[in-house]
Amino acid sequence: MANPVRFAFTQQSQPQLEFVIELTDEKTISHARRILSGEERNEVHVHGRIIKRAADYNPRFSFHLDPNTIRFFAMAIEVCDANMTYVEDHLDEAGGAFLPGGHWCPWDSKLTREIT
Repeated sequence: MANPVRFAFTQQSQPQLEFVIELTDEKTISHARRILSGEERNEVHVHGRIIKRAADYNPRFSFHLDPNTIRFFAMAIEVCDANMTYVEDHLDEAGGAFLPGGHWCPWDSKLTREIT
């Protein structure tokens, strides 16, 4: 387990908003850094399981992603796609028919920076 490293992503549908994730797995951290450097061009979108409580590093939202579940993908099923504001507004429904199992995979997510 690596020291936690935080990254921010935006969505094309809401470019003015940033969502912050925390990564704790060295392999996933390296993958995120390859995305930012432009070396990784396929598996670049964020996927993870929602935890329905705020995290101090992501104060804009009342949920965050479980660091142990975060991975990057090229393609995913439609049922886990939503923009961050919609997830926030419908958080009470997440985990049921909306975002089954609490899996969130915003198709238009784009990693924008490492937070130092």
